[in-house]
Amino acid sequence: MFNIWWGILFVIVNYGLFTLCYRLFGIKGMYAWIGVATVLANIQVIKTIELFGIATTLGNTMYVSMYLASDLLNERFGPKVARKAVWFGFFTLIMTTIVMKMALTFKVSGIEDADNAQVALTTIFDQLPTLVVASLSAYLISQFLDVRLYTWLRQLFPAPHQLWIRNNGSTMISSFVDTLVFCSIAFLGVYDWQVWIEIFLTTYILKFVLTAAGTPFLYLARSMKVAEEDKPLMISYQIAKDKEEQTQEQE
Repeated sequence: MFNIWWGILFVIVNYGLFTLCYRLFGIKGMYAWIGVATVLANIQVIKTIELFGIATTLGNTMYVSMYLASDLLNERFGPKVARKAVWFGFFTLIMTTIVMKMALTFKVSGIEDADNAQVALTTIFDQLPTLVVASLSAYLISQFLDVRLYTWLRQLFPAPHQLWIRNNGSTMISSFVDTLVFCSIAFLGVYDWQVWIEIFLTTYILKFVLTAAGTPFLYLARSMKVAEEDKPLMISYQIAKDKEEQTQEQE
């Protein structure tokens, strides 16, 4: 029972910090959030916990928050800015992997507890190649899919109060693809079919719930004033959007 209540607090704190990050730093804050979240999610996923009698891994909350960040950028500044943020997150993940792999190769000194630090870092950053490929592939495919789906859903449901449709629709589909790609590359053939299905379903259901839980925070973030340095980008996007709508009406 402790994990459930602590998990609820964990989600609120994570999404609250996400909202505060946008409020304080605007677009740059969302880029930074996505970069940090890609690293933290891949570190947290190492830890397994139990929720409602089911074993699951951490990292899902931070991972879903990346969808919130790209959706918020897409909502306010357009898909071009959102795609750039996705690329930034991908670069951060690649950079962290390369740098930490090289760091682990250094020979340990004879100082006391140096070996312990090496073991701890190895546990966190020296993941199997299949897991690295699975993580990178799932991220790249699902995040760009989310940007495309969000843009498409905004054309079907453009009203401000329909943000929940755009957000939940794009993220829940993208999360499904993300979970499918990751579990297929990382676990297919490693576990039997029944275990694979259980891992896939429990992971996706958790992401589904976390997406819904993040929607109020997305509404809150959208209602905040845009940073002065971000206003020209938002205005130019709005002008382009208005021209596109006028062209569609004329046709």
